Amino acid sequence: MTVVEVPLTGQAESFSISLGGVSYQLTVIYRAAAEGGWVLDIADANGVALVGGIPLVTGCDLLEQYAHLGFAGGLAVQTDHNPGAVPTFDNLGSTSHLYFVTTP
Repeated sequence: MTVVEVPLTGQAESFSISLGGVSYQLTVIYRAAAEGGWVLDIADANGVALVGGIPLVTGCDLLEQYAHLGFAGGLAVQTDHNPGAVPTFDNLGSTSHLYFVTTP
């Protein structure tokens, strides 16, 4: 198992990244609404949407329900000093982190 932090700036952003040897385009945005928060969209290297609107919550593998798409691992969110705290508008990328965990 390998754990790699997905680099985030704490702002809405889109970027390309290799996860488990596969290139993806990730987009994170903050939805400022009741029950809102940070969400993630994943597209393939050509920009074709694979999955969208994944809430960045703690305590689970964010990709588990998308196993049929063949991701080579899972995504997990964790916050420093309180691993179960959901990322806020102010701390994503600084004290709240997104990790890609490869499966053996």
